[in-house]
Amino acid sequence: MIETAVLISTIILVLLTFVGLYRAIVGPTAEDRIVAINMISTKVTVIIAMIALITSQVLYVDVALVYALLGFIATIGLAKLLLKGKLGK
Repeated sequence: MIETAVLISTIILVLLTFVGLYRAIVGPTAEDRIVAINMISTKVTVIIAMIALITSQVLYVDVALVYALLGFIATIGLAKLLLKGKLGK
């Protein structure tokens, strides 16, 4: 029962990820695109964690944590690039 609910939730999140992908492609401003990419990164992290729950593979949780960290760093980098125009000092 729980596995079915997690599987259905995972499928819904995958479909909603495509909605975010649409916003990332069509987004009228760069800010909209950054927020959409951050949302996609968060959803993919949750999807990986749900796959770990479904398959009982603990290693996927580590992958999800690393992916979340990379997504956070990328979002900060893109925001800084958008704000200041450069990534360095």
